[in-house]
Formats: sequence, structure tokens, C-alpha cells
Amino acid sequence: MAQEKKLFTLEDMIPGGVTHHKFIPENLSALKWWGDKVAYYDIEQEKLILIPARKPHAKEELELEKINQALEKAQLKKLHTLQRVTFPDKDHMLITAPDYYALYNKGSITWKMNLETIPAHPDFCYPNRTLAYTIDNNLWIANEENTHQITHEPEGVVCGQSVHRNEFGIYKGTFWSPGGKYLAFYRMDERMVTDYPLVDISTRIASLNPIKYPMAGMTSHVVTIGIYNTETRETTYLKTQDPVDRYFTNISWSPDEKDIYVIELNRDQNHAQLIKYDAQTGDKKEIVLEETHPKYVEPQHPVLFVKGTANQFIYQSQKDGFNHLYLYDTGGKLIKQLTQGNWLVQQVLGFDENGKNLFYLSTEESPLESRLYKVNLATGKRTLLTTAPGIHQVQLSSCGNYVIDNYSAADIPRIIEIVDVNKQKRVERLLEAANPYADYKMPEIEVGTLKAADGVTDLYYRLLKPIDFDATRKYPVIIYVYGGPHNQMIRNGFNWITRGWDIYMAQQGYMMLTVDNRGSMNRGLEFENVTFRHLGVEEGKDQMQGVEFLKSLPYVDENRIGVHGWSFGGHMSTALLLRYPGVFKAGVAGGPVIDWAYYEIMYGERYMDKPQDNPEGYEECNLNNLAGNLQDKLLLIHDDSDDTCVLQHTLSFMKACVDAFTFPDLFIYPGHKHNVVGHDRVHLYEKVSRYFFDNL
Repeated sequence: MAQEKKLFTLEDMIPGGVTHHKFIPENLSALKWWGDKVAYYDIEQEKLILIPARKPHAKEELELEKINQALEKAQLKKLHTLQRVTFPDKDHMLITAPDYYALYNKGSITWKMNLETIPAHPDFCYPNRTLAYTIDNNLWIANEENTHQITHEPEGVVCGQSVHRNEFGIYKGTFWSPGGKYLAFYRMDERMVTDYPLVDISTRIASLNPIKYPMAGMTSHVVTIGIYNTETRETTYLKTQDPVDRYFTNISWSPDEKDIYVIELNRDQNHAQLIKYDAQTGDKKEIVLEETHPKYVEPQHPVLFVKGTANQFIYQSQKDGFNHLYLYDTGGKLIKQLTQGNWLVQQVLGFDENGKNLFYLSTEESPLESRLYKVNLATGKRTLLTTAPGIHQVQLSSCGNYVIDNYSAADIPRIIEIVDVNKQKRVERLLEAANPYADYKMPEIEVGTLKAADGVTDLYYRLLKPIDFDATRKYPVIIYVYGGPHNQMIRNGFNWITRGWDIYMAQQGYMMLTVDNRGSMNRGLEFENVTFRHLGVEEGKDQMQGVEFLKSLPYVDENRIGVHGWSFGGHMSTALLLRYPGVFKAGVAGGPVIDWAYYEIMYGERYMDKPQDNPEGYEECNLNNLAGNLQDKLLLIHDDSDDTCVLQHTLSFMKACVDAFTFPDLFIYPGHKHNVVGHDRVHLYEKVSRYFFDNL
């Protein structure tokens, strides 16, 4: 007799749960290229597995014990794992420990650097064997010979770290030149930005832990870019336009280290300029190209110089409505548009060995997928390299002849292969993961399209039917929503990337619907910016199309529809209950934006403009103004240390509801920021689930 299939628990389905790790498809730990060898870490055997791409069966093994012997001989502490080692070139392994950096090659430590302090924001330059890092918001560099402090700034000035609240593709604050002669870095003066009070309740008397949080329409921080010369030990700052109310993004170097390129953006975010500066003097050389848009321009990628050239680069832009690749010369002349069509380039991976072809991931096959292509720079010919449907995560080898293709699809948990991009065929399959859900009852997952509120645009939806589904019954439904920019909830990954909680609730007898409304990602600029100046409004209309779809299904109980979302989804969940009272019986909004005037400048002003320039839009989208419409059950959940959607959003809504004599519910998670992480996340989803059990 076949064993009866099991049911999931929240510990199984929620990240942070005790058994959650069992339901993540098998992967290869620390998988990356070491030259033209695939390297990954065998955790159980404590060794690196090395597979030459040209001869995959000539597998090698490098044991942790052997590396520790070399470390011990060099009078360095032993490692407990090799999961965090990196490979800066084809011969050396970079070992990073809290108090040292070391290079390992063929059984010995060839270089080492001891550190007295654990570095923050480390950035290692292999050509000059130098580490850039920060201590107390000042920038330092260290190598085998000495340690040197670069900046000496007062409190309120931050150097060598990410700026502009990580918008515009910014994720770090230091940028080594190709040969390591120069180090570019961000300097951010926040002294003019108002302190925002966060409260730390872990002390006996709660203490203030203020952050700098520039709200829409208010004074922002001022950013400049320094260039440190490692030979002269002198720092020069770029002579930019007035840095007040200006964003400095997407920093890149010319191959000869003479010039540095910066994409600069005005505060209105509708005019971008790619500007070239002299790295030695900081002088502005020229505006290479400019881009404007009546709504917004959002640069997210630095220019990429063509391999083997010093006068041609790849520029990414949405100027034709989709993110595409353009080949320019350094004088700003367009040589050719390399990609075009009603699809977008998602990621550029690099060039082949001779620089003739460029590899990239795109949605050309489907907005729900990521596939690998190459484009020939001379002819513009595009070639599909990964034919299997799904989401492909790809790493390109140093020579550009091979890739590691790590992909999944709706019915494929994970496959990892080495692919020869020249022959366009698989060299070796490294892993085919088993289905971790095989022994458990799974809901039916249906994916399809419905029309947006404009009656024209197709929207993708994902519908989960309860386990043991009976079409003659009437089921309650929960809509899980995000709906904002830079997110897509439905893609052709394993189980259609369905969230674990959705599967759990389908097991409990609920139907679960998600719709990627207009405003979400991977569908082009017009699809996204239809929400400009009134965030949440058009998105809500599209979500209501999902409700109409549900009502058309004979097995849906239209009197028991709920909604849940977090962050932008928290805004959407609250807005749907307030703008469409009586439609939803219950909702749970986590970390919601309530009033966009309380949100930060960079994101908020891109999509809403300043409050003083768009007062009607801010009024329309301020959910405090709609508090009197609340007639359904609503639970708001917020983290008390949220530094993204500050607690003021939820507290202001509570006051508005008191004034309007309406009655939402509230739950606070102490000690968490913009989401509940760790094992507390299981508690969060137990709380959310119980609210729907009780009210839906």
C-alpha cells in the first residue's frame, strides 16, 4: 500500500522554521568558478570539489584539512568551513577571516594580511593586494605592509558605504580601479538630515537609536565622490555639479584607469547624464550622453567597457520602453542598439574570450522566465543558449567559453549544469535535485492571464486550489499581494515560486490567489509607470479584476475573500479594504506604507514626485483619509524598529481610525526591522493564519 502523503506545518513552510531547510531543493554550496574550474563545497566531507570545464570527469578535491595545514604553517587561525572563500584569479583562493586575509595557492599561503579590527564593508583589490574597509564610518585601506586611514570625518559624515538608501542599483561604497591605483568612494554628509527616532526596548530604560531618514519633500543628504591615489596617498574629489539634490550613481572605471564614469540624476529623477571625469584631477571632462523622461529615468547599471577595448562600452537603458543594450563609443556616439523588442534585458554577465559576443539574461521567451542569450557586437545577431524553460541563474567562466547554469521551472526543483556556450551544449550535469515535496499533499497550482482594469493589458495570476479540491464546494479565498515596483510574484520557477505560507493555507482549505498588477516588474516601463503620481490606485483596480475573476468561479465563496501583503503589499491590503469596503471580509497588512509623505525621498519621489509638487496625489493615496471607510476586519502588523516603513505609518492610521471611530486590530513585533526574520517569522505566520481562521 502506498504510504498516505503528509501535511505541512508552518515550521516546514516558513523561513526560520526548524524543519524549513528540508523543503529547499538541494543545491551545491558556494558554487562558483575558479578560473575554468567549477568549485563547490562539500559540507559533509569538508572539502572543495573542483571540476575542470574542459575535462569534467577529471574531478579534483581540496580538503579543508590541507588548507588549514597551510594556514597553521603561516601562523594563521584555522577555518571551520570553506563556504566563504572566493577566487580572484585562476590560481589563488582568497581566504577571509575576521582578523586576517590570505591568499592560498597550491598548498601554501602566498600572501597574508593581519587585521587588528574586524573590517566593515570590506572590498579587496586583487591586483594590488589591498583591502578597503570602514571603521566608525571612516575609510581605511590595509595591505601586507601597512594600514592607512583615508578619511577623517566628523560624526554625521559617512565614507565608503552605500548611499541614496540603496536605490539606483547602489549596493556598496567603494570602487577600485582595474589595476588598483585608485580607489573611488562615496562620501555622504547626513548632518542636515533630520534624525528619526527609533526606540530600543532591550535596555531597562528604553533608549533612542535615531537614524537619518530623509522623507519625501524634505532635505536630503549630500553625496560627493572621492578618488584616493594609492601611490601619492592623496584624495581628490570629483568636481561635480552642485551635489545638493543630486544623485551620483553607477560608478565605473575606464580600462586605462584615467577616467571615471558616473551616471548623475537630478532630484526629480527625470534627467540622467553619463559624465566622464579625470581620475587624477577630478575635473569634469564631458557629458557623454543624456537621457530624459516625462515621468522618471531610473539608471541601475554602470557602463561596461567592451573587453579588449578602451573606447567602446555597453549602456543599459529603458528609453525605448524596455531595458535594452546599446553600444556607444566614449565620445557618446551610438554605434548600435544591440537588443530591442517588447521584452527586457535582466542581467549582463560579460563577454566571451575575444570580446565579440556579450552574454545576458532576458525575458525574450516569456515575462515569466530568465533565459541566457548571447549577442554578437558586430552583427547584432542574438542566440538563445538555454533552451529549457524556466528561471536560469547563470555564472560565466573567466574565459567566457562556459557557464554554470543553475535553473528551475514549475516542475523542476533544480538542475545545475556546465554548458559550453560555443558548442551550445551541456558538458556535465552536476545536480538534479529531488522534489522535497514529493511525500506531501500539494495543492493544484494554476497559472493564467486575466485582463487589467484598462481592458487591454494581460496580467498573470497564480491560483492555488485546496488539497482534496471538490468543485461542488464553496471555498474561502485569500489574495496575497505585493504589487509594487521591482517585484514579480509569478515566475516559472519551482512550483511557480509559490510562497510556503500559500501552500500551507491551501492545505487548510483556502484558495490562494496572486496577481501581478500593472506597476510590477519585468513587463516594461509603460506597464510599470502607469502608477506614477498615484501609487496604489491603478494597482488596486487591477487587483479588483482578480476579485471579479474569483467571483466567476463556481467554487469560490465570494462572501469570504481575504487579502494579505507586506510593505507595498501592506499598503495594498489596507487600501483594498478602504477603497472597496464590503468586498473583503478580512485583511492582514504587514509593515504598510500608509502616507507616502512619510516615506523616503529616493523611492517615494521617483513614483510620487514631491508632496509640494503633487499634493492631490499624496492626498488621494494617504490611507489615513480613508480610515472612516473601514468596515471589515483588518489586522495591522508592524516591527517596532522598522527603518524602511517607519512605525509612524501604522500609528498615524491608528489615530485616524480613532478619530473616525473605526476599529482595526494591531500587533507589534519588537526588535525587528522591516520584516520578521528568524524563528519569530513562524510566530508571525501563525498569527496571520489564526486571524484568517477566526475571521474568514
